[in-house]
Amino acid sequence: MRFKTVILGLLLISAGRITLLAQSVPVITFEQLNRIISRPTDTLYVVNFWATWCGPCVKELPQFEMLHKTYATKPVRVLLVSMDNKATLNTKVVPFVQARKLQTPVVLLNESDLNTWVDRLVPEWSGALPMTLLLNRKRKVRRFIGKALKEGELQSIINQYKL
Repeated sequence: MRFKTVILGLLLISAGRITLLAQSVPVITFEQLNRIISRPTDTLYVVNFWATWCGPCVKELPQFEMLHKTYATKPVRVLLVSMDNKATLNTKVVPFVQARKLQTPVVLLNESDLNTWVDRLVPEWSGALPMTLLLNRKRKVRRFIGKALKEGELQSIINQYKL
């Protein structure tokens, strides 16, 4: 009987780990994302929209990782918003994040129709990836970058805000 209890406990722990892995990339809606980046604080939000299948997106991810580490004690928050399909969360997105040991917060945006929310966030955005948005409601900062960032470009942009 004790053996069965131990096996059941191990299975539950294993199941818990699988759940935790899936939770390392929360699935959110546009409304949830909008609440996060619309806070009236003096925090500069650097929000990058990317996907695992987008070569230029993957190439620029190290810049966001560096920014996340560099500004950890400053009022700067980096958020990586995966545009991958929700169905690929556990098969592609979570393994991708883990394999690259990303420390920057990653969320998966569960919105299948860009037309329902893009104009509310960034009217000038076509939906092409990668896309980066810099926002600070208190300082009225809003900068749209609708292209892949070159090496060091993101750091140069952030330096303009004298944080």
